[in-house]
Amino acid sequence: MDPPTLLTLFTPQVDVTSFFPALALVALVAYLRGVRALGRRGVRWPRHRTVAFTLGIVSVLLVTATQVMGYGMMLFSIHMLQKMVLAVLSSMLIMLGAPVSLAIRTLPRRGRGAVWRRLLVLVMRSRTAAVLAHPVVSTTLFVGSLYGFYFTPAFDLLMRHWAGSLLMLTFFLFTGLLAFGGAFGLDPWPHRVSAPMRLLELVVPGPLHAFFAVAVMMASTPLVQAFRHAPADWGVDVMTDQLAAGNIVWGFGELPTIIAVAIVFQQWVRSDERRARAGDRRAEVDLAAYNAELARLAEGQRRTVR
Repeated sequence: MDPPTLLTLFTPQVDVTSFFPALALVALVAYLRGVRALGRRGVRWPRHRTVAFTLGIVSVLLVTATQVMGYGMMLFSIHMLQKMVLAVLSSMLIMLGAPVSLAIRTLPRRGRGAVWRRLLVLVMRSRTAAVLAHPVVSTTLFVGSLYGFYFTPAFDLLMRHWAGSLLMLTFFLFTGLLAFGGAFGLDPWPHRVSAPMRLLELVVPGPLHAFFAVAVMMASTPLVQAFRHAPADWGVDVMTDQLAAGNIVWGFGELPTIIAVAIVFQQWVRSDERRARAGDRRAEVDLAAYNAELARLAEGQRRTVR
């Protein structure tokens, strides 16, 4: 394999690892079919959700269906790019598409297809899902994976084989989906919390990501054995590459978090506005009823006087 360049990095790759992008494509096709099914019923699905989900799947494909997969096994910086794209960018975009809500609304309630809807509802209502979706658990998994994999022998053990690398990437994506699914609250989530708590759930990982990034950038020796020796003819300095990996973690821990916080804050404001409008409508109805009752009493008094 040649040294990585921007052109070769995103060259399509087909090998034994292609089942990961294949699943991503299946998810995209299923999502688009669901949107189409709603359209046939005359139900409008928000276009921005479709765009967000599609971009999320595209980002998954860019780091799993291209040469990024191969280079991610050889350079710490490319591997960290994979990890952060899947755990942050892809997860955020996919959950902005509200895929669970779409599935529940489009899967048939009767017939053979109903088994998939029942299975989805059963999983979402299960005790296991409620535990995993709890903000404390999901945040711990989301941030803890950084420290748990890279500061222990677990990473080197898994990186000995493609299967171990794929397992890690799957775990990164899963933890990201858990974290952003609960934070955005667009789907019927197993564990729902208030908007302030969802904002806190997004803010807390920031300093922990930053601390990890600083630890990586300040390390004087390679953190993991798997990337201790880059191919000799590439001219890659291992410590410079590790510094780049730390910068990637820092960047993905800042900008996407700010965007996610802005989205949740906007949801919070809109929710308060909807509640205020609903309260105003109830007050108007109560006032109209009160005025009608006064008018009725006044009419009764006039009849009595006569």
